[in-house]
Amino acid sequence: MQDKTISASNTLKAGNRVLGIGIAAIVLILALAAFFLFRALPDANAFNDRVERIFVENALTGQAEITLLEILAQSGTAFSETLTSYRIVIFVLLVVSTALLIATLGFIITLLTLNKRVSEIDKQGIQVASLLISRDERLVVLNDMEFKLTDAAIETMSVLAEARMDGDILSGSELEGMIQGRSAADCDEAAGATRIKRLRDSLGNQMVSEILVKNISRKGYVLSIDKDVIKMI
Repeated sequence: MQDKTISASNTLKAGNRVLGIGIAAIVLILALAAFFLFRALPDANAFNDRVERIFVENALTGQAEITLLEILAQSGTAFSETLTSYRIVIFVLLVVSTALLIATLGFIITLLTLNKRVSEIDKQGIQVASLLISRDERLVVLNDMEFKLTDAAIETMSVLAEARMDGDILSGSELEGMIQGRSAADCDEAAGATRIKRLRDSLGNQMVSEILVKNISRKGYVLSIDKDVIKMI
């Protein structure tokens, strides 16, 4: 148990470290992109400065030239305002892109962690601290989850629990024979498989039922839990 706790802690730390590095890389890349992009954009007053320079260098002082200067100055002001709005739009898009990339990275790491956890559960079986079976009440209490079963399902569950405590794996015909009180040779394999399917349907939660009631190829069915946690009343 301690090894599993340490492993889970190490996995969590590794995931947080990868997430931190990923976020830092995203922010750094987009910050560099923003720096070079804004640096490449022309200065907002570049147009006005160039027009003024032309008039100064060529000593254009006539009325017509001054009128033209005013028109060009207005055009330069419009260009300056447009360029400023472009800068704001680019900045907002970069901020949104950063947020989306960070969120995507977080979702990917979360999905990978969940997939790894589900894979570990599938390999190790469900972690059951206690399994209480009450035939009279047709009730199964798995950890803190209660399942109200049918008569047939509680009988199937009870037989599987007894077999698990004895360290046995039951085939479908053996399961059917123990419930019916007959020889396994006189019972059909499909009948036992049907009982297992109905038990899983009664448990309801697909992940719980599929992992709890294991089907071992060419051997049979078994509860994938520690036999010491089983209690029957």
